Amino acid sequence: MKLIAGLGNPGTTYRDTRHNIGFSVIREIAKTHKISLKRERNISSLTGRGKIEGQDVILALPLTFMNLSGGALIPLFRKYKVEPDGVLIACDDLDLELGRLKVRPTGSSGGHRGLQSVIDSLGDNKFARLRIGIGRPGIHIDAAEYVLSSFTRREKEEIKTVIKEASECCEAWLAKGIVETMNIFNTRRKNE
Repeated sequence: MKLIAGLGNPGTTYRDTRHNIGFSVIREIAKTHKISLKRERNISSLTGRGKIEGQDVILALPLTFMNLSGGALIPLFRKYKVEPDGVLIACDDLDLELGRLKVRPTGSSGGHRGLQSVIDSLGDNKFARLRIGIGRPGIHIDAAEYVLSSFTRREKEEIKTVIKEASECCEAWLAKGIVETMNIFNTRRKNE
């Protein structure tokens, strides 16, 4: 069993913000593969089960706020006996230019509090992560305010494409594994 989780904040207030791009990716995968996301009993996440690229998969959107994401995912790891190497977490990244994707098999949180929560809750950092660039704000804009802002009108068209690419990246991880997925997606925007 594999688990792909998107990090974000629950509620309509945050739905289309930069910080919620991980949620948008999971919703795109669910839509493409006709997997409905529902509340599971005793689980603080919206979840959906299905088969993608021949793999049994759980899609998850934690319903806690970003900084508590790990606590919402732990019951899923236990219930479905998912090992850390069977996990892919999709989240935003301030340090990547808008739209750039970066897949890694393991590593630190890089200052991302949602990822840090997952690491702390799992007691392990050996899970794959897909970081989706949202760009860094200008010097006069607070980073916390920036991540909770919506994309500009100009950025929204590009973000639709980025969300599609990120969902394809998740599918590639299931079909081809982490190394080949990194080879494809970590270089993609550099070559465009």
